[in-house]
Amino acid sequence: MRIAIPALALLPAVALAGSPLDGTWKLRAGSVKTTGKPDSRVVVDGLYSCASCVPALEKVPADGTFHKVSGHAYYDAIRVRVVSASAIEITLQRGGRPAAMTTYTVSDDGHTIQGRFTDYSGTVPATGSFSERRVGAAPPGAHLTSGAWLIKGLADFNDAASVSSYRMTSDGFSMKMNGLSYDAKFDGKQYPVVGDPGGTLVTLKKINDHTVLEADYRQGRLVEEVRLSATGDTLKLTDRNVAHGQTMTMIFDRHP
Repeated sequence: MRIAIPALALLPAVALAGSPLDGTWKLRAGSVKTTGKPDSRVVVDGLYSCASCVPALEKVPADGTFHKVSGHAYYDAIRVRVVSASAIEITLQRGGRPAAMTTYTVSDDGHTIQGRFTDYSGTVPATGSFSERRVGAAPPGAHLTSGAWLIKGLADFNDAASVSSYRMTSDGFSMKMNGLSYDAKFDGKQYPVVGDPGGTLVTLKKINDHTVLEADYRQGRLVEEVRLSATGDTLKLTDRNVAHGQTMTMIFDRHP
């Protein structure tokens, strides 16, 4: 009995132990890898087109004023401003309020773009920078930022853009990030992302005690599949953008 009692005393702790996914995580900025279809932007003859946007944008005047667009979950107006021969600024609005702003500046050799963004979809503006490598040439006469690009690096992300928290229970999974959250069951039903202006709905599938597959739906269709898998103090996230045909993988580290 003296041997059995200490052993039995450990059982509740084991049964109630959390998933390796539980906790707060911060993006390791240098870990991102991107494959699949590139981002495609073109400014030519004073008009902006984005073939990789969903839905695609075609021939929006790049005149520094807002123009109405339709069919996009997070914005309904766009302003494209040519800053210089090597830089453009794209600002998005939704219902007359700021949604996001991104600046793109191409390197002297034309092979790399440096980007800087501010995203207003959460409680606190999410900010950061990124770099893209050219994988497709610009059309003749187009602005130097035009062409096909793939993200190759991230940097300077603030906590609003890089920190998220997860918790798994026996029958569900929850997420919190910068005022956005969901609490979903592993039952195949769709659950809303609270606070998300794009109206995202998620379904969750438990692969094992350290891996979850999340499917994101917007405007009635599947747009992304996100796989989260944690081991120790490291979490790997694989984001397959179904709508765009692009996959990004990144690493998060456990955050105090």
